[in-house]
Amino acid sequence: MPRLFTGLEIPPDIGQTLSNLRGGLPGARWVDPENYHVTLRFIGDIDGPAANEIAATLERINRKPFEVALQGLSSFGGKKPRAVVASVVPSRPLMELQAELERLMQRFGFDPEGRKFIPHVTLARLRDASNRDVADYLSVRGYFPTRSFMASRFVLFSSRASVGGGPYVVEDAYALSA
Repeated sequence: MPRLFTGLEIPPDIGQTLSNLRGGLPGARWVDPENYHVTLRFIGDIDGPAANEIAATLERINRKPFEVALQGLSSFGGKKPRAVVASVVPSRPLMELQAELERLMQRFGFDPEGRKFIPHVTLARLRDASNRDVADYLSVRGYFPTRSFMASRFVLFSSRASVGGGPYVVEDAYALSA
């Protein structure tokens, strides 16, 4: 039973820039650069027929390519940080694509996503990292010049249930070409 989610791939050159920010944070499990992505909608563990139906439905999405900008680092988890992420500027086309995917998944009977969509690329998952260590890391490496790319497609990823995520496999790709 595949675990599915939709997302945007990160181009290799930007992945390289992000991977240069790795290291220097105790308790961090760094994500491999080939697994960097922007999750648009987590779907979950789905049986084969349902996965095929979802994949076919995603073909109907008709949107234009748009620019995606990554701008600085932050962390998720508040007082107990759980991830270091590259922030993605929440542009209107990105937010509209995510909202459309959310509506489609709800039509399939999935519960609404419980958290507000905050676009990001996870760089590290944290276990037992202190607020102080994360703050120190972000003060040294948290700024980098904005990097942008054109999203010309979104993809349906699959993954295996694992600690730390990945490896992620592109099951299908959907052109943005309206």
